[in-house]
Amino acid sequence: MRLIRPNCRLQFTPEDLAFIVRVLRPRVPGQEALKLLLADEESRDLVLDDDKLLHAVLEQPGCLGISTHFYFYILVRHVFRRAGLEDRNVADYVAEMLAEFSHAESSRLRINRDQMPVDYIVDVLAALQTADDVTRFFVRAHLGNALLFLAGIFPDRIRWRTERRGAPGLGYYEGIGRACYREVSQHRLAREYDLESVYDLLAERFQDTRLALNDLQDRLVSLGDADAAVKALLSTSAQMWQ
Repeated sequence: MRLIRPNCRLQFTPEDLAFIVRVLRPRVPGQEALKLLLADEESRDLVLDDDKLLHAVLEQPGCLGISTHFYFYILVRHVFRRAGLEDRNVADYVAEMLAEFSHAESSRLRINRDQMPVDYIVDVLAALQTADDVTRFFVRAHLGNALLFLAGIFPDRIRWRTERRGAPGLGYYEGIGRACYREVSQHRLAREYDLESVYDLLAERFQDTRLALNDLQDRLVSLGDADAAVKALLSTSAQMWQ
């Protein structure tokens, strides 16, 4: 099982750098100067918080030619700041989670390599009962991510299933997701991977994070055909978990 880390900002591509240069010129005179800025963590984060990048991602027509890591970080960071979630590592973690889950197969949970994926929440909860300590950590981290992903990006689908089929509502997703993040935040592996504070904040402010992602989802919808592929992948991922 792959453990998601807050490393979107370390995976930007040359195309991402070229996009930043185009948008921020003349403040950023060229790609070499930009590389120097991005090499310094504080300067990098100030550059990425520039509102011109957000507007360019939201408003430029056609294919943006940027990576999903850059795309999601810019959007997540913006909606999180609007919600008072200022921790950049948390924004980076959630952006990486969205980038990972945009590949449908990555959202599927394989508890053991030689077993079929576990695609239903109730089955994941059942599997936790017999898993060892390390496996429980990875499973709970994955489940917390999956529930935040579903409640954040697909709240209308959850509401529809609740109203039409009597399925659990958003409160169910929030409750289990919060509990998963709380459990993993207290695990020794969270300290080892330097994720303790990220998990702790996600547990403490799960609903605020979910609502911020609802805002992001509204912006995704407004982008039109340019991001149809990303939305289709996200939708496919969601179907596996409901």
